[in-house]
Amino acid sequence: QVQLVESGGGLVQPGGSLRLSCGASGFTFSRYAMRWYRQVPGKERELLASIATTGSSTNYAESVKGRFTISRDNAKNTVYLQMNNLKPEDTAVYYCNAIVGIRWYWGQGTQVTVSS
Repeated sequence: QVQLVESGGGLVQPGGSLRLSCGASGFTFSRYAMRWYRQVPGKERELLASIATTGSSTNYAESVKGRFTISRDNAKNTVYLQMNNLKPEDTAVYYCNAIVGIRWYWGQGTQVTVSS
């Protein structure tokens, strides 16, 4: 079955960087676009970035454009989110997402906390 496993979250100071990873299994990873979302308690899940199958096309939310970079390694079935110049308002649980057929799949999430 489809599995997505995020890692790389943690506590970082404002202005710092983190790289999140999401390992995928159970589907042909290279055939599907991938996305990163985040969620703060009490708010809707927010789409941050998406990447096409080959990585040739990416899109970003305005809130992270210029600071976050999505990438993928199809040989490793992994999608990444490089996060630079982190701000306290980036504190959230971060999720990767795949839409396979008509079903949406999510990982368990990884907590990112930006605080001094």
